[in-house]
Amino acid sequence: MQSLFITATGTNVGKTHTTLRLIELLSDRGLAVGAYKPIETGVGTIAHDASLLLKACQKVNENFKHFTPEDITAYTFPLPAAPFCADTNHEISLDRILDRYHALSKLCDILLVEGAGGLMVPITKDLMMIDLIEKLGSDVLLVTPSRLGCINDTLLSHEALNSRHITFDWCVNIFEDEESFPEVTQPFYDERFPNWWSVDKGLQKFISTY
Repeated sequence: MQSLFITATGTNVGKTHTTLRLIELLSDRGLAVGAYKPIETGVGTIAHDASLLLKACQKVNENFKHFTPEDITAYTFPLPAAPFCADTNHEISLDRILDRYHALSKLCDILLVEGAGGLMVPITKDLMMIDLIEKLGSDVLLVTPSRLGCINDTLLSHEALNSRHITFDWCVNIFEDEESFPEVTQPFYDERFPNWWSVDKGLQKFISTY
């Protein structure tokens, strides 16, 4: 079983959008795909992101047919905040997160793990999202935005992953400042990262290695 951890430079960047596309494309290659959202915050009556991921998985993997969104998460919290802040009763246990990961891993050829927020989002006082990535040992896909200021966010995330010697690939989700992106951001990417790619145009090639 392989696993791929989808992270981002922050919240509302496009992790779920990207993960849904990955489910579709990987299943087209004949893989039984699973999804896991370890922690989701801002949850009312239903975990929105987990629901979308589950619905997509149920179309391509019989083992997920009778699951509920709660089955593919370890924790949900109503407060829309970093997990540490949303977890007002300090319930989060790394063991529970890992146990759910290993259980879901047995039900698929590849498990897509969608993080919450960015790399340095605190899960507990001493455990950040990047620490969870290390403990899972997953491949990593970093999703970055196209809005003004994203170069800084992208480079900081690269720096964090490189400092931990975590192998990763990255892509740009072009949906914000789409019209100005070619002028205010793309010139730097073209110069510094000539092989950069976007979610919409590059995922097919990215998944060719799976």
